[in-house]
Amino acid sequence: MRGLKDVMLSPRAQAAVRLALAEDLVSVDENRSSPRRDVTSLALVDAKAVATGEIYAKGTGCVVAGASVAAAVFKTVDPAVKVKILRRDGTAVKPGEPILVFRGKARSILAAERTALNFMQRMCATATLARKFVDATKRYGTLILDTRKTTPGLRVFEKYAVLCGGGSNHRMGMYDRVLMKDNHRRLWRGGDPDALDEAVAAARGKFPDLEVEVEVESLAECASALKAKPEWIMLDNMSLADMKKCVRMCRGISRTEASGGITLERAKEVAATGVTAISLGCLTHSAGSVDLSLEWSAV
Repeated sequence: MRGLKDVMLSPRAQAAVRLALAEDLVSVDENRSSPRRDVTSLALVDAKAVATGEIYAKGTGCVVAGASVAAAVFKTVDPAVKVKILRRDGTAVKPGEPILVFRGKARSILAAERTALNFMQRMCATATLARKFVDATKRYGTLILDTRKTTPGLRVFEKYAVLCGGGSNHRMGMYDRVLMKDNHRRLWRGGDPDALDEAVAAARGKFPDLEVEVEVESLAECASALKAKPEWIMLDNMSLADMKKCVRMCRGISRTEASGGITLERAKEVAATGVTAISLGCLTHSAGSVDLSLEWSAV
């Protein structure tokens, strides 16, 4: 996919790969002077053995995400392993079509195998699900957004996978956009929780360089928020009829984001209301895993 920045340029991604490998390969026993690693390969595989193989998807409709992550896993274990990516992130592959091929010391490949597949199978699942939502709503040009409902420590990979599927990223964390939800309004010290325009003004006064988004659940709340012209208004768990009315109210003032348990079956009719975007926690918390396989072609 053009314009897709390699996720492995992120220091957080690099640190996560190292942590994942340590989780699988390093067990420090307080009674030993050095850590134990892949004991099975150390016991059974010749140190000089060289292997060649590939990673491919078994099922249909898989969108690749994490090929560069898998390559980084192999290279982190052993910089001498040669990896060639055949199908770039963001492309769809057929069952059995190689995504990447590798060659290196057999012990190194065995040490990296499961971690590489663990990253890729989850990332590909998220990318594949995101692509389904994008395809379902493309007639309307609706943005498909992720959320912060991500696996702790793996957000950078999961949000990257959404991009691979053609979706877009919402805020990366709590630091890059003001997003005012009902609990913030209830806890707003000295403020009227129903005066959303005043809450927007208070947020802008504190962080004038950030976009402000307000969650609303009714037409009245939408009208209140619009007085302060926030950049975004989130339409939370609204009926299609109310969504359409809010979209008309917000036109030319604020962008609109539909949210709240929207399924693939409902995505098209929600997009038809004219909302700017649909945000979906399911992209990262419920995508599951695709069936990937690592197979040896020569040993």
